[in-house]
Amino acid sequence: MHACPVEAITVDKVTGAKVVNESTCVGCKVCTIACPFGTINYVQETGKVQKCDLCGGDPACADACPTQAITFVDANWTGIDKMKSWADKLGNQASAS
Repeated sequence: MHACPVEAITVDKVTGAKVVNESTCVGCKVCTIACPFGTINYVQETGKVQKCDLCGGDPACADACPTQAITFVDANWTGIDKMKSWADKLGNQASAS
């Protein structure tokens, strides 16, 4: 989100998901390089990037998964702090100017 030069990625205040505004995105792919989790993908057909927006807090993939291999849980329960710490070690977080 911090790497986007046109601020096309924002936080959804309801779900907390980082959301790509397709009309603002210029398709530069900087976010795909900066994302330590590999969750932003470039879509050649549109020339833009996309990522999961959590379907407004009710992810369709989790509902549709017949084996419950995909679940939706609170990020604080998953160890998000450890992931952020690892991202910091990789140097992929925003730095002070």
